[in-house]
Amino acid sequence: MKRHKMKGKRRMVLKIKNGKGLIYALVAVFACLLLSCNFSLAATTEAKHYTELQLPALPEIKIPKYERFVLQNGLVVYLMEDHELPLVNGTAFVRTGNRLEPMEKVGLASFTGAVMRTGGTKQHSADELNEMLEQRAASVEASIGEGSGSASFDALSEDLETVFGLFAEVLRSPVFAQEKLDLAKTQAKGGIARRNDNPDGIASREFKKLIYGKDSPYSRTIEYATVDRVEREDLINFYQQYFHPNNIILGIVGDFDSQKMRSLIQAKFGDWNRNPGIAKPKLPSVSQANTGGVFFVNQPQLTQSSVLLGHLGGRFDSPDYAALDVLNGVLNGFGGRLFNEVRSRQGIAYSVYGQWSPRYDYPGMFIAGGQTRSNATVQFVKALQAEIKRTQTQRVTAKELAFAKESTLNSFVFNFQDPSQTLSRLMRYEYYGYPADFLFRYQKAVAATTAADVQRVARKYLKPEKIVTLVVGNQAAIQPPLTQLAAKVTPIDVTIPGSPPQAKN
Repeated sequence: MKRHKMKGKRRMVLKIKNGKGLIYALVAVFACLLLSCNFSLAATTEAKHYTELQLPALPEIKIPKYERFVLQNGLVVYLMEDHELPLVNGTAFVRTGNRLEPMEKVGLASFTGAVMRTGGTKQHSADELNEMLEQRAASVEASIGEGSGSASFDALSEDLETVFGLFAEVLRSPVFAQEKLDLAKTQAKGGIARRNDNPDGIASREFKKLIYGKDSPYSRTIEYATVDRVEREDLINFYQQYFHPNNIILGIVGDFDSQKMRSLIQAKFGDWNRNPGIAKPKLPSVSQANTGGVFFVNQPQLTQSSVLLGHLGGRFDSPDYAALDVLNGVLNGFGGRLFNEVRSRQGIAYSVYGQWSPRYDYPGMFIAGGQTRSNATVQFVKALQAEIKRTQTQRVTAKELAFAKESTLNSFVFNFQDPSQTLSRLMRYEYYGYPADFLFRYQKAVAATTAADVQRVARKYLKPEKIVTLVVGNQAAIQPPLTQLAAKVTPIDVTIPGSPPQAKN
């Protein structure tokens, strides 16, 4: 009985305490509401419109101190110390790329880059490599993209020597294990099978073919047949053709002593023999494959259209690149012409953009596009065309120019968020033959751009008469039809070659 009475008393005490707590809590909440209301009222009376805010000038951006030297075998090395965290990372750029692989074996370069890492080395199997890296929370990766190959590592400072040794193994002595190549090929085939699942992916892939040509290395696609033609021997030959010290730029940034790092690099790479016969590869020529026309990919399951239109563009080293980038700012973003007109005023776009998109060593593209509902497709295309022409005929206002230049210059700081990003940019400029201060020249050119400059480059570089238009959507739902844009609308078949009938799209 006493126990039950004691328990009952405890419950009563708890209830009383809880009740008091609830009262106290309610009083506290009420007081907070009163205070927040007072602060809100005060803030409302004192708040200024964002255009009235006085913001401090952006700080001057400086490149951190770094060293550059070349080993006797031709390996170019950049070192940049950064002792903020006990971490070190490095990247090697290799002069290669999938644009150099043979057309009948598209995918070869990608497989070479992937299996360099996943296939293990002469010193360590793939499993041993993975285990050693996992034990140290480190990583070593390798890949080959369109215009370059790369290998990279990340490590704690205390593990630098070990991880850097594994990184050197991956670069110098990969074994390209057959089972890892088989796995990579299986994964590639899975990607091929799924490539028509995303309408934006279809649009991007097919638009490149329309601009560069379906057989161009800048637009050709991996297929089941090209995957099947790639053998292990092809990977070895591709690797041996391009992976030499005098064809590589190595950059390392982080918590290390430069003198000791020099010694480590010499120990791991100094005895790697150069290839005296290697030459800078001749790049494929580029010209616009279609100089106009309307093209269509029918996807009956879609309820909206993905639209791309544009033409061949230019390179970063154009003397007008800065003004063209300001033109991008006039067209894009909140407050840009395309957003204001096509999305806000006409209300016919889920997304909309227009961009002069250059490349380092071959012409990029000018692309405008976005997504819209099916029954607004024709109106959307016409609205894009009208805004492109308006940049040529109607000079940008002082407000538009200021907005575009400020957004461009304010984003400039994000090119230097951390030392590794800065070092990567320096290496990339050397890789493509650009001056080390290219970005700062660009910054000055943006600041000097005038409204007349923007209109001049719009007239010079935008070619409405050469614009190619591609729509991915539901043909039955696109009303009015695309024939309102052109008398001839060319269909594009995106059926995947070699796929079984049930997998065709």
